[in-house]
Amino acid sequence: MIDSIKINFNTNNLLVLNVCLALIMFGIALDMNLRDFKHLLEQPRAVVVGIIAQLFVAPIVTILLVYIFNPPPSVALGMIAIAACPGGNNSNYSTYLARGNTALAVTTTSLSVLACIFTMPFYLWLGGKIINFGTNGIAGVHLNFTDMFKIVFTLILLPLAIGMYLGSRNNPDIQKIKKPFKIFSQGLFFGLIIAAIIGNFQNILQYVKHVFFIVLALNAVALSTGYFFGRVNGLKEADCRALAFETGIHNVTLALIIIFNFFDGLGGMALVAAWYGIWDLITGFSLAMWWKNKGTILL
Repeated sequence: MIDSIKINFNTNNLLVLNVCLALIMFGIALDMNLRDFKHLLEQPRAVVVGIIAQLFVAPIVTILLVYIFNPPPSVALGMIAIAACPGGNNSNYSTYLARGNTALAVTTTSLSVLACIFTMPFYLWLGGKIINFGTNGIAGVHLNFTDMFKIVFTLILLPLAIGMYLGSRNNPDIQKIKKPFKIFSQGLFFGLIIAAIIGNFQNILQYVKHVFFIVLALNAVALSTGYFFGRVNGLKEADCRALAFETGIHNVTLALIIIFNFFDGLGGMALVAAWYGIWDLITGFSLAMWWKNKGTILL
């Protein structure tokens, strides 16, 4: 039963994963500054629509998917964890490739990262309340909101604040390390994931079929939610493309941190997060290249 399996991830690896997230957020923040938020003043409507789509509409639609698919509780929690995560840094690159509104994507990502300090613990707490655990191998979910807030605050907000401060000083040495630092932190993260996959290969091979199509559906719905929510609210095509990636590409690193810190590597959750992290890169890049090759110049 998928609810009863655990993805093994020892304490040392978990510590390194925590450090990875902090490094990744620090690397993202090196390219952020207060100018990124000027779009909020220039086009507040597009930003507000994007934030609503990412922080409220997408998680609600995901909860509806949980009721439709009625997956095992651990898989349902994994779906909610993914939907509650902020946009991943690859969403901005995909938006750029797709000729979308990159400024909107950067602003939305930045605001959603800050907001997730509160929204992610809330949605996981809500998921624990509404999911019917029954006798499926999980007694229930009792999250300590304060502890989760502390972890998200420490691993998200502090690295962002330090990175933004250093990045804004235009120090030549800081500018030189930006790209190598991003490559290093991302490489370290993927190395850990590969090691976890190798160490749990039999479990993954046996149970991935239970989450394979659910993740495909979740990602397709997430991409569509952002795009069409923008359309319904009268946004330009470039804005809608940005919102598609903002709601469809997530910071899976944060999801895995939460899963291993608070859910003891709960199998269904970890499998959903791991497979989503791979699949949203594939769909994000593919969709971006398709839009790019359409040849339409967007205003």
